[in-house]
Amino acid sequence: MDDEDEVFMRLTQQCESHTPALSVYHSFQDNLNRGSEQTIYQSPRNTFFEDAISMNSLHNQTLAQSNNSLNNDDILPIDIENNETMMNGSCCEINQSDSSTRFSLFFKDKIRSVDFVLVWDDFDGEAQTYRSTESRRIFETNLQKEGLELEYEPVESNGLHFIKVHAPREVLRRYAEILKLRLPMKEIPELVNPPTYNNVIINEVNSFFKRIMKNYYVDTTIFPAIKHNFTAIYSRDKEYLFDLDSPNFFTSAIRSRVVQFILDRTRFAKGRNDDFAFGIERLISERSYVAAYPLHDGTLHTMDSMRYLLYNEWASVRKCLHYQPLDYVKEYFGVKIGLYFAWLGFYTHMLIPASIVGLLCFIYSCATLYSNEPSEDICNANGTIDMCPLCDHFCGYWDLKETCLHARITYLFDNPSTVFFAVFMSLWATLFLELWKKYSAEITHRWDITSLDAHEENPRPLYLARLAHIKKKSLNIITNTEEPKVPYWKMKLPAKILSFSVILLMIAVAMAAVLGVVLYRMSVLTALSFYGHPMVTSYAILFTTATAATINLGCIIVFNWVYVWLAEYLTEIELLRTQTEFDDSLTLKIYLLEFVNYYASIFYIAFFKGKFVGYPGNYNRFFHFRQEECGPGGCLMELCIQLSIIMIGKQAMNTILEMLYPLFFKWLNTLKVHVGTRKKSKEEKGASKKDPQWVKDYKLVQFGPRSLFPEYLEMVLQYGFVTIFVAAFPLAPFFALLNNVLEMRLDAKKLLTMFRRPVGQRVTDIGIWYRILDSISKIAVITNGFIIAFTSNFIPRLVYLMAVSDNYSLEGFLDYSLAKFNVTDFENNTQPLNTNSQRTVEICRYPDFREPPSSKNKYQYTITFWHILAARLAFIVVFENIVAMVMILVRWCIPNISPKLRDKIRREAYITNEIIIHQEALRASAQPNTKIHGSPVSPITTTSRVGPAAL
Repeated sequence: MDDEDEVFMRLTQQCESHTPALSVYHSFQDNLNRGSEQTIYQSPRNTFFEDAISMNSLHNQTLAQSNNSLNNDDILPIDIENNETMMNGSCCEINQSDSSTRFSLFFKDKIRSVDFVLVWDDFDGEAQTYRSTESRRIFETNLQKEGLELEYEPVESNGLHFIKVHAPREVLRRYAEILKLRLPMKEIPELVNPPTYNNVIINEVNSFFKRIMKNYYVDTTIFPAIKHNFTAIYSRDKEYLFDLDSPNFFTSAIRSRVVQFILDRTRFAKGRNDDFAFGIERLISERSYVAAYPLHDGTLHTMDSMRYLLYNEWASVRKCLHYQPLDYVKEYFGVKIGLYFAWLGFYTHMLIPASIVGLLCFIYSCATLYSNEPSEDICNANGTIDMCPLCDHFCGYWDLKETCLHARITYLFDNPSTVFFAVFMSLWATLFLELWKKYSAEITHRWDITSLDAHEENPRPLYLARLAHIKKKSLNIITNTEEPKVPYWKMKLPAKILSFSVILLMIAVAMAAVLGVVLYRMSVLTALSFYGHPMVTSYAILFTTATAATINLGCIIVFNWVYVWLAEYLTEIELLRTQTEFDDSLTLKIYLLEFVNYYASIFYIAFFKGKFVGYPGNYNRFFHFRQEECGPGGCLMELCIQLSIIMIGKQAMNTILEMLYPLFFKWLNTLKVHVGTRKKSKEEKGASKKDPQWVKDYKLVQFGPRSLFPEYLEMVLQYGFVTIFVAAFPLAPFFALLNNVLEMRLDAKKLLTMFRRPVGQRVTDIGIWYRILDSISKIAVITNGFIIAFTSNFIPRLVYLMAVSDNYSLEGFLDYSLAKFNVTDFENNTQPLNTNSQRTVEICRYPDFREPPSSKNKYQYTITFWHILAARLAFIVVFENIVAMVMILVRWCIPNISPKLRDKIRREAYITNEIIIHQEALRASAQPNTKIHGSPVSPITTTSRVGPAAL
């Protein structure tokens, strides 16, 4: 230990003797107040949730008096071991383990909060090199120059060094202004929102519905309603407008966000030789550090922590049917994660009516299964219907009766209810998006992110680093800062051309994989048909389709890994200014690739398979091979099998991998903590269970900035299955509902148990995902219309009923839909070998509308074919226009924001303005000789503000 002390003293002296460069994004408005050592600090206990985990009234009064007397946001009542907390409506004392966990959230003085933790590994050879040691020294010195306070924990027996980081009040004030945070203002009791009056009938209906659903709503005794505060963009010149005395003014989320912002932009090199020598992410990638993270507010067993409360009341699977406490999820994890769970919950609720209608359509098809005349004609035919061979030379003639099972299963998904369900789902998709816009407006208002401007977002650190050598600057009129101007012809255009070219190449690769699966299906079907056994032939189509879909699913999973890595690289070289622009561009690239990857084989079966095969004796060949043909009832059954296997298989695979991946990395981190430690006695093992919170959180997995991307991607791909191809699989919404009910709680459990607490991010909406969903909804209308018209047998049956049948039934439709072929007209070397046949076949049948061999225009399309084609096209026109008109009507009837909410926003804007006027008047009356538009008065400068790029 003496040697370590000497090293530490020597490094400290070196820190004092060097003055390296400061943060890449450093404020020049004032100097940092260096009086933080004499400041009395207050606990940053999770006062976000002071309604849910509240002190008793006497303690609240004492705490308020203490805050008012000291007037400092960093003050702590030292004796917190005897505090009583209110949880689930009852008081409980904090036990010893909870108390130790509570104190592990502070520095050794048990006063200053731990806002962030840095970790490096003494046993890592790379971390012991001179370069890493020097980088850490300079980096930590620059953090201190930024005003952050560091506390070094003694090295663990496993070689891990933990450095606790605290952001004093002055740092929070300075960076709250840089980040343009919206913070609560002082309130005036006289200015309140007027009561709203609703229709009496609507109130009665709502109250009746609430009585029914009261057991599933959020329990207000556990999660009390969070008070809505009036906020404004923070400015140190107008601090008198803000409620600085509030103990929750700078919350733990704000603290961690400020520290993260500083860590991402602080340099770790003396000179300017390396433009990328800044940021904690670079240091972690070079193994100078191994982790950097904020702390959870306790363990899963800390009774007075919000983590414990959310784990038991939100992440529990037994609560899967209950509403989510979204306000508390947002406060604990941030707006971005809260908005994801809000969207997922809304989407899951909207799947309920779609699932009910889909189940009713499926029940109808099951009830009328044995009344479908075409399938009954196949199964109960008296004679033998000889079908033409499925392949050249090796395959023989087969009896249509062998496809009885295939015909009956096809009817389950190809019946009159399919058209109704396709129309319903097209309207459902429009209704879902319009209602989400309305609900999203309420959420963003409640969370105070309505006025968040994306143009105010700060540039990405890597964006600034890549443009460090660009001398040409331009003034950002939004932020009034100078930023580098990206050369369009030299940097922007080549990057766009490269991205476009690579995306096209990857799409071609995905199409090649589909072609490979098609060739597999053709070869396997030929091999199975060669045996000629009735049982083998009966299941050949089902077996081939199922195995091909499984192989296709495996190719999809492999391609996904390549697509994500490639899309990230292409997006990085496009030089996008903000993280929001970067995420949107990355999302669009990956979704385009995933769209082709997942849906290419389904589009092939729906719109291309069996459409251009020709006829016996004159097949349209591909590489001298016959193309795939649909079964006698069309390709809808194969489309259903392909869709169900890919959709359900993808969901099951993702659910398993989503839980196994973080579990595996959590096990690795736990192994790192215990590697190198000696064997412990039972007493020591008991004591080790009380590890400080920073050690417990180190065992968890880092939640990256794009960790929500795969969650959104999974749900949006599922939305495509539910809407684009729902005409082929009416049970898709039902399976999606079952998956999502568990998905919400498993995602919540995963966040709370396997991941470190993420730094909260503010976003205005779900981003580009909404535009993708809107595009999917429009595509769904087109695809469902074409599937019904060209893939199913709905139109041929309808034409037969209306124009051919004498009694308006499907009696005789089977013979009507099968054309005849004379076996003497086969091409050379394509005749089947009839060695096992007991009789001679002269005429074979195939599904098409062509002239018989006896006609002078033999094998040409009949007039019936053209009537059916005209009916198909007419159906598409009518279907698309009716659905489009109803969609326009729905969008016109549902406003993006309710009139009540619009009036409320206007009222709150008025109240905010009145608060500003009131505070200005109070300040003017108290200080008559001081100007009322800002204090202190900023000196007049002739130059524009220096932006982060200029540093």
